[in-house]
Amino acid sequence: MFFKTIDFSTYSSIRIGQPEEVLMIEKGDIFPKDRYLIGGANNLLVSPAPPPLMMLSKEFATVSQEEEMLEIGAAMPTGRIVSYAKKHDIAGFEFCAKLPGTLGGMLAMNAGVKQYEIFDILHSIEIDGVWVAKEEIPHGYRFANLGGIATAARFEIRRGYSQVLNEELRALRANQPYEPSAGSAFKNPPGDAAGRLIDAVGLKGYRIGDMAWSEVHANFLVNLGKGNYEDAIALIVLAKERVLAEFCIELEEEIKILMGAATILQW
Repeated sequence: MFFKTIDFSTYSSIRIGQPEEVLMIEKGDIFPKDRYLIGGANNLLVSPAPPPLMMLSKEFATVSQEEEMLEIGAAMPTGRIVSYAKKHDIAGFEFCAKLPGTLGGMLAMNAGVKQYEIFDILHSIEIDGVWVAKEEIPHGYRFANLGGIATAARFEIRRGYSQVLNEELRALRANQPYEPSAGSAFKNPPGDAAGRLIDAVGLKGYRIGDMAWSEVHANFLVNLGKGNYEDAIALIVLAKERVLAEFCIELEEEIKILMGAATILQW
């Protein structure tokens, strides 16, 4: 293992944060118990005082086939997974083209697009060095309780990669903002949409400093230039308060907010 300085103001998709020393984990290392594992930082909001961080090194960005099973390392970027699936005519990974980040991040939150989720095509996950069948892992909408560190996953190979499906899912980006963001800020409540609720309480396009609820899609918290953590939190809190007051619905964050033990967040 080794340390690497990562500047989250450029590394994270929302472009908020500061340089932090991140522990890079290599094959054979023992995972520290006092560090938070991150991946591509595509759904992270990093506070000025985050917890100690760690990340899987490029040694975990692997892909291999054995008979009819595909094994992918947790540090593999989703873009490379889609490229591999297309090249080898493997179906099921088309929806990943719309999801930035790494496989590990997808597994940790059962990431998906519309009706497609990573657990739908999953066979098993290597967690803390032990292979666990997906049926043994509690999971649901944007949720997976891995109970440890995922380092790889296996998928049963199905032939027939669909470029048509890939393009249809990519087209969904038309209703997403192009400014830096961390993706959907909140999970959709049952039977409703977080974006609709935020719009309904008058916050679509609402801005504090250089942070705003997007005018394109109200559930996207976007950085308009020099947005900071404090303004992002203020908008998140405001949206939760207004939606709760107006609809008696408590929005649940999909974005991961990294705060150290000494950080106090008032909801």
